[in-house]
Amino acid sequence: MRIKTIIIHVGLCAAVGVVSSVNRDSEADVLSDREYHVSVHGNDTNDGSVSRPLRTISAAAQMAQPGDVVTVHEGVYRERINPLRGGESDQKRVAYQAVPGETVVIKGSEIIKGWRKVQNDTWKVAIPNTFFGDFNPYSDVIHGDWFNPKGRDHHTGAVYLSGHWLTEAAKLDDVLRPIGNTPLWFGQVDEMTTTIWAQFKGVDPNEVEVEINVRQTVFYPDKPGINYITVHGFTMMHAATPWAPPTAEQIGLIGTHWSKGWIIENNDIRYSTCVGITLGKYGDQWDNTSQNTAEGYVKTIERALENGWSRENIGHHIVRNNHIAHCEQAGIVGSLGAAFSNITGNVIHDIHIRQLFTGAEMAGIKIHAAIDAEISRNHIYRTCRGIWLDWMAQGTRVTGNLLHDNTTREDLFMEVNHGPFLIDNNCFLSDRSLRDWSEGGAYVHNLFAGRIELRPELRRSTPFHQAHSTEVAGLRNIPGGDNRFYNNLLIQPAGLAAYDKAAQPVQIAGNMFLKGAKPCKHEQVPLVLPNFDPGIELVEEPHGLCLQIALDKAWAAGQSRKLVTTKLLGRAKIPDLPYEQPDGTPYRIDIDYFGTKRNPDNPFPGPFELAAGGKHVLKVWPVTTPAGDACSAQAR
Repeated sequence: MRIKTIIIHVGLCAAVGVVSSVNRDSEADVLSDREYHVSVHGNDTNDGSVSRPLRTISAAAQMAQPGDVVTVHEGVYRERINPLRGGESDQKRVAYQAVPGETVVIKGSEIIKGWRKVQNDTWKVAIPNTFFGDFNPYSDVIHGDWFNPKGRDHHTGAVYLSGHWLTEAAKLDDVLRPIGNTPLWFGQVDEMTTTIWAQFKGVDPNEVEVEINVRQTVFYPDKPGINYITVHGFTMMHAATPWAPPTAEQIGLIGTHWSKGWIIENNDIRYSTCVGITLGKYGDQWDNTSQNTAEGYVKTIERALENGWSRENIGHHIVRNNHIAHCEQAGIVGSLGAAFSNITGNVIHDIHIRQLFTGAEMAGIKIHAAIDAEISRNHIYRTCRGIWLDWMAQGTRVTGNLLHDNTTREDLFMEVNHGPFLIDNNCFLSDRSLRDWSEGGAYVHNLFAGRIELRPELRRSTPFHQAHSTEVAGLRNIPGGDNRFYNNLLIQPAGLAAYDKAAQPVQIAGNMFLKGAKPCKHEQVPLVLPNFDPGIELVEEPHGLCLQIALDKAWAAGQSRKLVTTKLLGRAKIPDLPYEQPDGTPYRIDIDYFGTKRNPDNPFPGPFELAAGGKHVLKVWPVTTPAGDACSAQAR
């Protein structure tokens, strides 16, 4: 499933008979200086031409210069790509791409044979430690700031049967018992040997594909400052990634490592022990030494500024149209390094659903310092928490996202931010829509179908910044309030009554409250219909997700609403800054979730600008037309 996929072409050799893409936004095509071909039938002693391809992507990564393209042909590649160098600019980048129409899989795992049956459905294998080189995931214990192991050790290793992972047992006795609902594995490392026990129900693991984690990551540069890289069209899976707190180097299955200008697009990213994509910070001697304190992270920010954290040097990444699943910490994580980035069109699901460990960094998307970042048109479901923006969401926009079935916590958590940030045209459909521990937020034209929580945070002082900059202007705690709620559609158990007691003034107008949803006393003329049930239901069809919802066109006439603009929103109090786009131009929220123009004189409440009342069945994912693609009659 994809939203608004943008494809710009760079020519491959005609002999390959395909066209490949480096994917850049509305700019002229950039011809590569050289193209290196990689094939499972190649050899790393070859020159990388189409007739004499290399065998490994890593070999090409050592050769590629700014402007070059690495084109990878169909097959499974078991390696870790450590790009030696990046590009020089957005126009002269290093691109890694799968041949369109061919399945290129990069794995951090290896196939293991030689299993011997022990008892029940439990088998074991003994592997010499030399097999793992200098990194053994089965002795690598997950740890770090804000990590809670729930009273036992967890390792970055994993065992996979036919691509899907088994669950690590707490002790050997557990894996020797008959299989329960979840097949288990257990590892033990001594001076010479790694022994793994695993449960395989009704199959001989020597006759099927059983893999184990061997590499910490799949695509990640050792050094920071490897800029302007494109990674396009791969399936990447099976990485023994470490815990990725905001105070340490964040190593993902794929990650940017304190750099600028990456494009990570159209990839299938699955099965990372902790994180799928990291847009994170560098590592240093202070990693994981914050003792879980706000003061520790403030020191991390100060050191980052000394190490080049600026609009000129860091961030500006594009992460788009990827499928990210089965990561036990987060789908996308970024501390400081995600500033000025665009995360759009991604499908993120099955994140932290096994609940093996816990902590404070789990979500579909978890960003610290999303300064001037846009998180848009993503589909996030079956996660512990949808989007979590923690500290320094200033100039951030969250727009056009579909979130549902995030049942453990909530769709959106805004933690200790001072604003200005804009949350508009989103569908928050889980049981809990919003946890607001921030101030200075503008919530505009959203559909809230779950609970909304407001809480001040007086114990922590967190940064606010100069406009469109990483430069810290000051630190303040969060008394709460200073929010704007305009033209939202709220359905019980959602409501804005919590803002009755907001410590700072709020601006609330044009909202619609249905099925018992409670308005805030500060809204002068709310439109409240306690007995109207919009009958919201998501229906999965072969071509996408359809939203059933009943609306009344009379709501347009029943309340006068203003078109939301930068001028209407005013200035966030603490930073004393306007709600404006990263380039300083004003906002005008005049299109809806589907890209349809809003009525400028009286826009319709919620994310959909609908002229007709009655029952609607709207294709909300993938979004393919401005009108939203009505769904089939069966869904009606």
